[in-house]
Amino acid sequence: MADWKRGARRVLYPAYEARMLRKMPANLPKHIGVMLDGNRRWAKAVGRDTAHGHRAGAANIEPLLGWCDEVGIEVVTLWLLSTDNLNRPAEELEPLLEIIVDAVDSLADQRRWRLHPVGALDLLPDAAAKRLKAAAEATADVDGMIVNVAVAYGGRREIADAVRSLLTEHAALGTPLELLAQQIDIEHIEEHLYTKGQPDPDLVIRTSGEQRLGGFLLWQSAKSEFYFCEAYWPDFRRVDFLRAIRAYAQRERRFGA
Repeated sequence: MADWKRGARRVLYPAYEARMLRKMPANLPKHIGVMLDGNRRWAKAVGRDTAHGHRAGAANIEPLLGWCDEVGIEVVTLWLLSTDNLNRPAEELEPLLEIIVDAVDSLADQRRWRLHPVGALDLLPDAAAKRLKAAAEATADVDGMIVNVAVAYGGRREIADAVRSLLTEHAALGTPLELLAQQIDIEHIEEHLYTKGQPDPDLVIRTSGEQRLGGFLLWQSAKSEFYFCEAYWPDFRRVDFLRAIRAYAQRERRFGA
């Protein structure tokens, strides 16, 4: 991009963003899910290695949370690593896990947000799982936005874990299987999801131009609105975020009615 264009954007975008904030509608989402996609493709586009792309993506997490605070979002779910990603080669997966856990540690150190790991942490190396749990414990008393950190997360795995937890609970209570089959309903399963007690996401944002859910919050996003952004995650800007919020506010949510 020509230098004059970069300079023009640096001047014009802050004014444009400030105008968008002033005109922000009242019907904002309470819970936003974000699929932080495109780190590897961004790295390839700028001629760097994969780890550089993941580090650039991790560096964009804190700004995003600041933007969410700015407009009053209550819950954010960040999909950082899927269960499918665990099948990547060790030479990519090991540094990626370290980058993710370092980023979560950094967020915890600030004590601005209440961190809540969601995912099959038992699939992670023990050291990584312990650090994620420690970040949650260290921020449990923070009176701030809830940030779900989805690591080793898959929507199908979450539903399977919820059903397994439900069955285990009733087995301990001695509930006959036939009786449980008659009584089980949606609310019973929701009580065992990773996000139990939280509102479902109103808006799900996916970066990198991909237009698919990929297993993210399969249960919770049944009535969510979706916003797909062409930018790779490391290039996702405040103006992109505000556009997503504005697009959400302009939609008429019917919830199937």
